[in-house]
Amino acid sequence: MHTFFRTQARPWSTWSAVLGLALLLSACDPRHIGKLEPGVSTEADVRERFGAPEAIWDGPDGAQIFEYNHQPGGYQNYMITIAADGSMSARHQVLTAHNFARIKPGMSMEEVRRMLGKPKAILRFDLKRELHYDWRYRDGPNESDSRVFTVVFDHDLRVASTHSVRDPALERN
Repeated sequence: MHTFFRTQARPWSTWSAVLGLALLLSACDPRHIGKLEPGVSTEADVRERFGAPEAIWDGPDGAQIFEYNHQPGGYQNYMITIAADGSMSARHQVLTAHNFARIKPGMSMEEVRRMLGKPKAILRFDLKRELHYDWRYRDGPNESDSRVFTVVFDHDLRVASTHSVRDPALERN
């Protein structure tokens, strides 16, 4: 019986350690991303600072777009463009009001994924025949500015609607 209670306690302490590490790593991102200079930094520099990308998307003129996802614990998803010559040509934090406004009804799931990166959560609502993708982001500099942006996909996996709410995790604190 003691083993049961002991193993039940460990996942929480492990989860706390993982969450703490994720928050620590996400706090380091501005420092790491700021050291990458378009036209100067290379693919090797990007991989040295961030490791392997979550996904690699084809870009224009032979470029590749590296996706670096920091969901669910962080607030950023970065898209870093590597030009055909191997130099970094652009870097963007994509979880922004500007990008959210670009999500329009009828867009495909892949188009949304390429714009915003991997979501923090995917929720299926079978009775409604909907799929919800959630991204966590900040709408200001403070922890209390945490929000969740949701894209609702219909049964054809096309954008039906979007909305943004205060991060429910803040309500539990």
